[in-house]
Parts: sequence; C-alpha cells; structure tokens
Amino acid sequence: MKKGIRNWREFVFLTPSLAGVSVFVFLPFADVVRRSFMNAAGRKFTWSANYQAVVRNPAFRLALGNTGRFLLVCVPLLLVMSLLLANIIHFCSSGAKRQWKFLRNSCLLPLALPVVSLMFVWQMVFHKNGLINTYQNLSQDWLNSSYTFWVFAATFLWKNMGYYVVLWLAGLEAIPGELYEAAVVDGAGVFARFRYVTLPGLRQMTSAAFVLAVTATLKSYRESYLLAGEYPDRSIYMIQHLFHNWFRDMSVEKMSAGAVIVVCIFAVMVWPFRKK
Repeated sequence: MKKGIRNWREFVFLTPSLAGVSVFVFLPFADVVRRSFMNAAGRKFTWSANYQAVVRNPAFRLALGNTGRFLLVCVPLLLVMSLLLANIIHFCSSGAKRQWKFLRNSCLLPLALPVVSLMFVWQMVFHKNGLINTYQNLSQDWLNSSYTFWVFAATFLWKNMGYYVVLWLAGLEAIPGELYEAAVVDGAGVFARFRYVTLPGLRQMTSAAFVLAVTATLKSYRESYLLAGEYPDRSIYMIQHLFHNWFRDMSVEKMSAGAVIVVCIFAVMVWPFRKK
C-alpha cells in the first residue's frame, strides 16, 4: 500500500513536466512523423515517396556523411582530450597550487563568451587575409577549402572542451581517494590506476558525457554558419544547412522525412547508454 502511494505521489510530481514535454516535444514530433508520409500541403498520403526522395537526394547524402564524419572525429577527440586535461587538473590541484585551481575555474570561459565574438576572432585568424596568412606569407583560403572541416572541428573543440572538463572533474571527485591509496600500496603505476580505478569510476559519467557530446555536435550549426556562411565548403555542409535550405523553400515533406531519419540514427547511437 505504501509503495502504491509513493508511486502515485511520484506520478503527480512528474505530471507538469510530462505534460510540458508531451505538448512541446512528443505531439509536434508525432505531427512531423505524420507529415513525413504526406505531400507538402498535408492532404495526400504518399507512403514512402518522401523518404525515397530524401535518401536519393545528393545534398542529403553529402550532409549526412559530413555530419557523421564530424561526429566520428569530434566526439572521441572531445571526450579523450577533456578527460586527460581533467585528470591533470584534478591531481595537480589536489596539492592546493593556486595556478591549477585558477585553470580549473577558467575552464568554462569559452562557453561564457558570445558565439558571434568567438567566430569573429576565428575568422580574423583563418581568413584568406587573416593573421596566419599575413605572418606566414601564405595564400591559403582556410575557410573555403578542404581545411575548413579541420578549422571548424578546432573551433568546436576549443569552445566545448571546458564544459566536459568540468563534467569529468565532477566524476573524478566522486571516486573515493582510498581506492587510489590502495592501488599505490599494491604497486599500481599511473596507467594501472587510470585503467583499474579511474575508468571504472567514471562509467556513468562517460555515458552522460557521450550523449551530451553527440547532442552538442548536432547543435553546432550556429558556429558553422557564422564561420563559413549559408553555403560553406562541401566539407562542412551539414544536416542543419540542408534543413535551412529546405525550410526556405518550404519543403515541409522533405524536412519531416529527413528529421525522422536523423532522429532514428541518433536514437540508435544513444540507445546502449539509456540506462547509464
């Protein structure tokens, strides 16, 4: 009886949140799924014609491939580099050194700065007439060539690195120090302690960081738009660019079918981490 009352109270407590998510997320997405099987006016059922048109679209395949490439490159680099930096800051700041504590507190500085200002600085650096070409006597067009992808990846990593460092630091501080002391007594070295103590202790944080990193890469359209414009180089033509063009042309049926495909791919990626 008490368990039933507790479950009832929990359900009542979650009702406002569930109602908001249902109205503003579930119902609109259900309408998107419905429109993905209709024509642009939403009056005629077209079966899978919209999905076939989207999959056969060269622009969609290019955007999906670039987005997948961006995920495969940036997500592992972001997680690994931020984890290594977090370990350095965590174990060095434990000695109460002021400079390491200052570095730890300044990790979120890139996120605090306006995105427009950051992209303006990167354009000053990598523009054809920017700082790099000026001081190195080069004529490379960094923002309109195959190098654009790596410039964009560098901006993404620099901007988001501090946030994940803070996440890892929170996970590291939750690991009991007695485990490291016991590992030292058993003769474990630095890499052994990292493998057998740090990584198992960060298992839950790893799942959360992975899902957040994938989400962040899919939300990076603003940076790419400010960096390279509405029609960037082919190497960074992402799904968001394609959706922007479809929205401008009012191709509702293509946007709906493409959105369903992207959501299904995202769900498959994060499904193994749903319980962690």
